[in-house]
Amino acid sequence: MGLFSRAGRDIGIDLGTANTIVFLKGKGVVLREPSVVAINQDTKQVLAVGEQAKMMIGRTPSNIVAIRPLKDGVIADFDVTKEMLKYFISKASRGRGLVKPRIV
Repeated sequence: MGLFSRAGRDIGIDLGTANTIVFLKGKGVVLREPSVVAINQDTKQVLAVGEQAKMMIGRTPSNIVAIRPLKDGVIADFDVTKEMLKYFISKASRGRGLVKPRIV
């Protein structure tokens, strides 16, 4: 196997209504966090994702909301889900080299 072998760059994602789980080939489950995103409604800026966003529920000013972008197993908010996935993939891939992960 060469320097850029496929081993360790495959990522499996279980995108659930309540929780998202990320699995790395050769490492197992590396991330298990709530499928929640905190957003500033005025600026549409993502403030927190996962566990941090869940902890914000009920503890923020009225312009900040913590939402679940999936409803009944279906993506209800595509843009927020995309941001959540980018965050989880980045967090799970830290320290894994320069090769882009392959989502399977």
